[in-house]
Amino acid sequence: MGAGLSTTDLLAEVDAAADPAVAQVLARYFQLQAGGYGHGDQMIGVKLSTIRGILKPYLRAGLPLDELEQALASPVHEHRLAVLCLLADRAARSRKPRTANPDELTAIYQLYRRSTAYISNWDLVDCSAPQVVGGHLLDKPRDPLYTLIRSSSLWERRIALVATQYLIGVGQTADTYHLAAQVLDDPEDLIHKASGWMLREAGKRVSETELRAFLDQHAARMPRTMLRYSIERLDPASRRHYLTSR
Repeated sequence: MGAGLSTTDLLAEVDAAADPAVAQVLARYFQLQAGGYGHGDQMIGVKLSTIRGILKPYLRAGLPLDELEQALASPVHEHRLAVLCLLADRAARSRKPRTANPDELTAIYQLYRRSTAYISNWDLVDCSAPQVVGGHLLDKPRDPLYTLIRSSSLWERRIALVATQYLIGVGQTADTYHLAAQVLDDPEDLIHKASGWMLREAGKRVSETELRAFLDQHAARMPRTMLRYSIERLDPASRRHYLTSR
């Protein structure tokens, strides 16, 4: 472990950066109020940019995964955010030729799948699912994505969708389209946003033709938020066409 750093040290540094005024703003932003999708979570007021700064000396410290898994069960949102950002970085490093570690990549993925109950807001999903889930499944069957997309958990469904960002980055879009087709009737706006976002990314980074084919088939049924997100990069005439097709 580098420089004697520990998971306890990491959480203590996050605690030391807490700001009650920021916590109030974040609590509203992430809907921690009664009836909000983040209700029951605890914010101490540490922004993601601050957390990323705190993490720098820990990224190569080799913190034990069992300690990180325990920390991921913390009631403090920013503790979990720090751990998930760290795991995403470790997963990315475990795939690089010079630092390849397939066993660690698998262990991080398995830890993540055991811990989805604690990955309970969109920032927690979005900072981690592409590298940890998408990256792990790159050369494997994608069945776990289809298990997740059928989950009763909003966050597990979002994990399935956002994980495909990694696959889109290497030119693989089939799962993005298949998963998006399965959430056309999803009741949650955060799923509409995630699916529309991934569709937009697939069209922008891989093939606008494929995106248009999906839209031609499904635009009339797509929730308006999903549709609006997906067409943001299209020309104005195309955007008007798909919006009026509903």
